Amino acid sequence: MKYINIVESPLSRFLFTNPKISWLWFLVRVYIGVEWLLAGWGKLGVVSWTGDQAGSALAGFANGALAKTAGAHPDVQVWYGFFLEKFVLPYAGFWSHLVVYGEILVGIALILGAFTGIAAFFGGFMNLNYLLAGAVSTNPILLIFGLFILLAWRVSGFLGLDYFILPFFGVPWENGKLFLNRKTT
Repeated sequence: MKYINIVESPLSRFLFTNPKISWLWFLVRVYIGVEWLLAGWGKLGVVSWTGDQAGSALAGFANGALAKTAGAHPDVQVWYGFFLEKFVLPYAGFWSHLVVYGEILVGIALILGAFTGIAAFFGGFMNLNYLLAGAVSTNPILLIFGLFILLAWRVSGFLGLDYFILPFFGVPWENGKLFLNRKTT
């Protein structure tokens, strides 16, 4: 089969790869980052999230999601309910800490523009899990904005620490300055 090269549209090339539009991604990135940071910060130090009763808030959330698996048109799919019941609820304390610190780390990384693509991926993954559990709130908006940041990963951190970090560390398919002159023995 012959390979056909399909050229990317000028609009998507401009939006997702041109540093001239990085100001837009800066605004979107900081907005999402602040939302994540506030969500995590609001849970930090709360007894039911990270204190003596860590996991109780998450267990309540998961049990609420499990209740939404019933009926002709459930809000939560049965397979996701199974995941919550068998993998989240028995380890609710662990997951509770992971949620709190994950939200804070994603928020900080997005605000600073550090490893923006990775932070947007994990933020979107958390949004997806909240949506699968039946929690709508701002999650659809944050998920869509996060996907756009992920698509624009090359320039979404341009007005941030990625401007320095990515050339230094590189990306999986290309070494950065840190690894360029390493000799293997």
